[in-house]
Amino acid sequence: MAVVLFPAFLALLLLGVPVAMAVGAATILAFLTSDFSDSLYVVPLQILDGVDNPSLLSVPFFILAGNLMNAGGVTDRIFNFANALVGHFRAGLAQVNVLSSMIFAGVSGAAVADCAGLGTIEIKAMRERGYRPEFAAAVTVASSVVGPLIPPSVGLVIYAFLAEQSVQRMFLAGVVPGLLVGLSLMVFNRVLASVHDFPTQPRAPTREVLRLGVDGVLALMAPGIIIVAIFTGWVTATEAGVLACLYSIVLGVLVYRSLDWRGFWKALDETMMMTAVIMIIIGFSIAMGWLLAIEQAPQALARELFSLTEDRWVFLALMLGFILVVGCVVEGVPAKLMLVPTLLPIADAYGVDRVHLGLILQLGLLIGIATPPMGVGLYIMVEVGKVPFEKVAIAVLPFLVPLIAVLLAITYLPELVLWLPDLVMGPQAPH
Repeated sequence: MAVVLFPAFLALLLLGVPVAMAVGAATILAFLTSDFSDSLYVVPLQILDGVDNPSLLSVPFFILAGNLMNAGGVTDRIFNFANALVGHFRAGLAQVNVLSSMIFAGVSGAAVADCAGLGTIEIKAMRERGYRPEFAAAVTVASSVVGPLIPPSVGLVIYAFLAEQSVQRMFLAGVVPGLLVGLSLMVFNRVLASVHDFPTQPRAPTREVLRLGVDGVLALMAPGIIIVAIFTGWVTATEAGVLACLYSIVLGVLVYRSLDWRGFWKALDETMMMTAVIMIIIGFSIAMGWLLAIEQAPQALARELFSLTEDRWVFLALMLGFILVVGCVVEGVPAKLMLVPTLLPIADAYGVDRVHLGLILQLGLLIGIATPPMGVGLYIMVEVGKVPFEKVAIAVLPFLVPLIAVLLAITYLPELVLWLPDLVMGPQAPH
């Protein structure tokens, strides 16, 4: 059955079929070629059961919050403040790019929102200062990886749902890896600045930094308000998404007066389209997971892996290579929805903590958005930055080095992932 499912899905993607339809068609084809071909009624039942879950309500709200921030001019203020703070460094605007993504990550939790929203501002500013367009696009797509790691994160909400983990624990686990990715990219930018003649800009006066800080203080407070509200137990993850939306509307309409009906409707439209696609994928993926579980495909794969090695570290190396390859051709959400039901029983057998596995999957698949040939972030940069695809694809390759280095670090040093959630919430009993 798995022999039909995964090749069919990849073949449909290569033919240009939309991801949601490819997942659905591959799942139905797998049903038809399995012993359950007379039980197709299970597919709609599993789809409805899969999306009828309160924990998934936070997904559209966090996506909407990011879109409202973009439409309401909040991202402009985040960028301006970051520019005043670190823009005078060597490769200054590249550092601003990363720092802005780290700040914006605390609101949207979606790499696409980062690429489309901040990317427009960042690439325009970098081109005006003399940076090569393909370099500006490459930095932007690489820094967008930070968004779905630092809480709140749409991807971590979906993983928590699939792996039956606490959303709060997953959010806490993403903090250190997210900061490491941001810092590694800033260090890498500094290394590049030592061998390339990047444009420079004068240091902003202290008065200007303070002015922009005061002007953007409410925007800069948004991530802190959301994260503190979640971790203190004042709100659930879903309520935090609603809070983020309300805060974004208040800032855009009443404070900055830059969010009009046209911008509000555009944000709603983009959110509805993105949410609909995600929910369709989730529904079909739940049906696919049911079929995999019934046919015991994960257990069979685990037995094959155990026949190759019983060493957990070797298994992690094999899994990393597999995840990176999958991330190159399949987007993060559908890839996660396909891989989690398969990998969870295997990871449990090898003694890998489920929270640790979630962050490995999250970062490994996120690197795929910046990896040719299917990296969705690259295609967004082509549209936003008006740069040929082949130039962006070549320019982004060096940035994969720091990203993969952090992935290796969190894989083989699980304390980087588990330390903060264990400190705040206490150690979790193994599955």
